[in-house]
Amino acid sequence: MIAADSVEAMTDFAIELLTTDEMAEADRLTIAGGVPGMALMEAAGIAVADAAGALQGTRVVVVAGPGNNGGDGFVAARHLAERGYAVRVSFVGARDKLKGDAAVAATRWSGPVDAASPEQLKGCDIIVDALFGAGLDREVTGGARTMIEAINASGAKIVAVDLPSGINGSNGAVMGVAVKANNTVTFFRRKPGHLLLPGRSHCGSLTVADIGIPAKVLDAIKPHTFANGPALWGALFPVPQADGHKYARGHAVVVSGGLSTTGAARLAARGALRAGAGLVTIASPTDALAVNAAASLAVMVRPVDGAAALAEFLGDRRRNAVVLGPGGGVGEIMREQVLAALASAAAVVLDADALTSFAETPEALFDAITKRGGGGVVLTPHEGEFYTLFKSLTVSPQVNSKLEKARLAAHESGAVVLLKGADTVVAAPDGRASISDNAPPWLATAGAGDVLAGMIAALMAQGMPPFEAASAAVWLHGEAAAAFGPGLIAEDLTEALPGVYRRLFTALAS
Repeated sequence: MIAADSVEAMTDFAIELLTTDEMAEADRLTIAGGVPGMALMEAAGIAVADAAGALQGTRVVVVAGPGNNGGDGFVAARHLAERGYAVRVSFVGARDKLKGDAAVAATRWSGPVDAASPEQLKGCDIIVDALFGAGLDREVTGGARTMIEAINASGAKIVAVDLPSGINGSNGAVMGVAVKANNTVTFFRRKPGHLLLPGRSHCGSLTVADIGIPAKVLDAIKPHTFANGPALWGALFPVPQADGHKYARGHAVVVSGGLSTTGAARLAARGALRAGAGLVTIASPTDALAVNAAASLAVMVRPVDGAAALAEFLGDRRRNAVVLGPGGGVGEIMREQVLAALASAAAVVLDADALTSFAETPEALFDAITKRGGGGVVLTPHEGEFYTLFKSLTVSPQVNSKLEKARLAAHESGAVVLLKGADTVVAAPDGRASISDNAPPWLATAGAGDVLAGMIAALMAQGMPPFEAASAAVWLHGEAAAAFGPGLIAEDLTEALPGVYRRLFTALAS
């Protein structure tokens, strides 16, 4: 997790996340450009040896497999032995299956190589997990499964090569069983599986090693998946200027529910105000006007009853962003209000009840988004709301990745889709996606999503495009929660935001 007082830490890692196929292409392009594959493997093995050498202990077992990951392990074993460590290689599979650079790396290792068995791990201080790489896409069975279970039960410190064995690098899934590493060393760029759960929880601390792959290969690969942080969207973030005024910072509208459900709308409105919108208005049913007005100071409150009144209210183009759903009620009234908002020129954030109201007729929602040209709409479902709205994606066994689900949902709906969770994914219809890893566990609290919806609307009201606005709001949301700490309730998020903004503006200015 990125701490709230370390915005600058986002520059420690490059933002591009590479699938296993994209990483293979990066290797291929580098080798085609004249860098020997063995040079890449040697550099990778040295990086792993460095990570293992930073741990306490002198007895090392390298658990190697028959692929390139195993080759990295053989290189690491050789370098650790040269540094005085007592090293053994425990090999899973048939050694004659080693090919290419991995076979060369094995011939350069002159120490002991044993057929893998759990007994070989007894008494070791450090285990180097070089069994499988990030490309694993099948269930782990047999001897490999036995060794992973023994590694986890060993009590030794574990350094994983590229990704803990058993984790799928492209989607973070556990393929039956997976190593729980203390440290993971990956190469050139992180993989989605390093950020997506449950993979992220298996990695421990993460190091990205430079092994000689030039950044220019990304020009050919054109990755579409990114780690969420200021490096992704900072250039488009609305930083207030000395000559600015409130009318230049947009006017966000939050549509309130009835008398008994106004709290969610008020949380969203306060989130919008703290996130920088110049003006924020709660569009309130008449019966809830008094309670909304009594509980709001800087937030304005206006009577707006039903879809026709909302359409008229949003006819003023200065009201350029609107949130619907928080505490708004499920049913026909909400559906009509959503369609009225989508017919306006305002940017639209649809959350909670606004999404559930279209559970039986999602095509009506998607058609309305398409009719407005698709732009300026963000959907913010949690897993349950996602399942009701995108049923076709949740019943397909081929769609088993949170990243893939969000991406396909964005394509199907024509909107930016923000699929919530500790590893929130934001996906755009053009295929771009961001993955967040800075949300602390105490962010899972009632009303936090309402605040997030308001923050997204505020950033779009200030001119930020929807994908960048949603990604930025998610990151800020996590940073605010981390800054406040345990015991957080939704109201605390808006109070923690100013400190996060100060650090962000300082970082963006540097």
